Formats: sequence, structure tokens, C-alpha cells
Amino acid sequence: MSSAEDDDLPVAGTAVILRDATHGIEVLLMRRPDRGSFAGAWVFPGGMLEPGDRVAGAEESEDAGRAALRETVEEVGLVLDRLVLLSCWVPPAGIPKRVRTWFFLAADPGTGEIAAQDEVADMRWFAPEAALAARDAGEIALMPPTWRTLHALRGATTVEDAFALTRLPDPAVFRTRMEPTETGTIFYWDGDELAGGAPGARDRLVAEKPVWRYERG
Repeated sequence: MSSAEDDDLPVAGTAVILRDATHGIEVLLMRRPDRGSFAGAWVFPGGMLEPGDRVAGAEESEDAGRAALRETVEEVGLVLDRLVLLSCWVPPAGIPKRVRTWFFLAADPGTGEIAAQDEVADMRWFAPEAALAARDAGEIALMPPTWRTLHALRGATTVEDAFALTRLPDPAVFRTRMEPTETGTIFYWDGDELAGGAPGARDRLVAEKPVWRYERG
């Protein structure tokens, strides 16, 4: 990671659960209650590491995977068959609660109906494009890592296509920075000119009203 401060961050694991649908893939999103972390936002199932998730000598990502599996059962009642490491997100400096979060892809096991638990206000299967459009329409709230993950999944027509997006053994690491603008915020990552990249280089989410857009190049 980029600094000793980042190394000491608490850790979480998140499961990006996919299923095949008539017109492409769908992803499971759930809405957090209007209190606590990410209040009211639509997110993937997941949560913080607990002591039982840690195994001596294991990689941090492996512990995070165990947390993602456990939290998925606790939050939506799904027992996942396997996880595939997708990405790691390091939050911007200066925000109130910083957690390093590992994202994993998983296929819907198809074992039954999902069942929201106490800390889940709502949940729904979305096509990635539909979730992004719902955010732009003001119907749902998304956090930048969720938004960018959905954006990357737009081109996948099947769950197997989505799994092909992973970059094992070296998952993408996103060290997020923020730059305020007159009408919102620019979130940007390594390689962007704001992060010291070449002049004109872009790897950023321009989160301004009314429509968010991703710029890469």
C-alpha cells in the first residue's frame, strides 16, 4: 500500500454477486439503513473482518474473503460456492472512517430466495446499466467503488464474461483521492494527471450533478 497509515487501516470484504438474466447479467445490491456507515446507500453485501475471519499466516485478502462469505450469509442469506478476487479499494485520506475493502466476484448459487436481515433496508437485482441509470435519476445512492465496479461490469453478457474481468494473481488496487469541484467531486486514481500521471491522463469518476461520468485515457 502507499503509506504506513494505509497499511494500518481496518479491513473489510465485499461480495459482488452476479446472476445470468435474459438480457445479460444482474448484480445484487442492498440498501443500508438510514444510519451508520454508508447510510441509505446501495452497496454489495459485505462487512468488517471479525476475529474468526483471521487465519494465522493467511493473506489479508484471504481473511477478507472469509468476511465476505460470512457477511453475505448474515445479510442476505446466501451461501456462496466460491469467490474470485477482483479489486482492493483504499479510501481517500481525511474522510471520517477509512476501511480498506477487498471486492470479490461470486455467482448466485441459485439455492433459493434472498432474505434481507436486520441491517438491510432493501435489496434488488439490477443490470449494471440500470443501477447506474437509477443513480443518475436520483432513485438510488451509490458510493464511488460501487459505481465504478458496476461501470466495469457493463460489458459482460454472462457471469463467465464477468469473471474474465478479474486480474489474478494481481487484482486492481484503487487508491482513491478526491478533488472538490463547483458542482460535485472528482474521484481519481493512480495514473490520472491529478495523481502525478502524464499531462492529460485520466482515470477518474466525475461525480457532478446530475449525471456521473467516468473518464479514462
